[in-house]
Amino acid sequence: MDDETVIERQLGRPARGVAGVAARCPYGAPAVVEQDSYLPGGEPFPTTYYLTCPHAVAAVSALEHAGGVERYQRLADEDAAFARSYRDGAERQRSLRRPAPVMLDGGASLALGIGGTARDGAVKCLHAHAAFALAEPGYLLGDAVLAEAAPVFPAGGCCSA
Repeated sequence: MDDETVIERQLGRPARGVAGVAARCPYGAPAVVEQDSYLPGGEPFPTTYYLTCPHAVAAVSALEHAGGVERYQRLADEDAAFARSYRDGAERQRSLRRPAPVMLDGGASLALGIGGTARDGAVKCLHAHAAFALAEPGYLLGDAVLAEAAPVFPAGGCCSA
């Protein structure tokens, strides 16, 4: 099965703006896709890396529902190493964003951080931080999210097959 078919199966809908696979699960299926900064009509897609593996999405969703966003916001605010990694990740996110011929927001989303955050230091979507860590190893905040949400990938085989 080709990557596009797997990604559509994972999402339960046609994929939009996928530039390529940024990370794969241990079974070889797409786990994170890299997104174009803008969809063909000019609509911004504010997150560069998008988590597609259903098992990983569910694991991170459980973490978010248990108050994870607030806890990771405190961690980014209070721990110097995590704050530095967050700032470096946000800068990397901005460097990955690319203008398009049509940008309905006038290019404003090119300056957004991980998960489409406009305010520096804001933790918004743990899925975006997990996806960023899978695509860009060494991102501490995302690595911590993945560790707490573990197991991110199922032990019994690919959930997308």
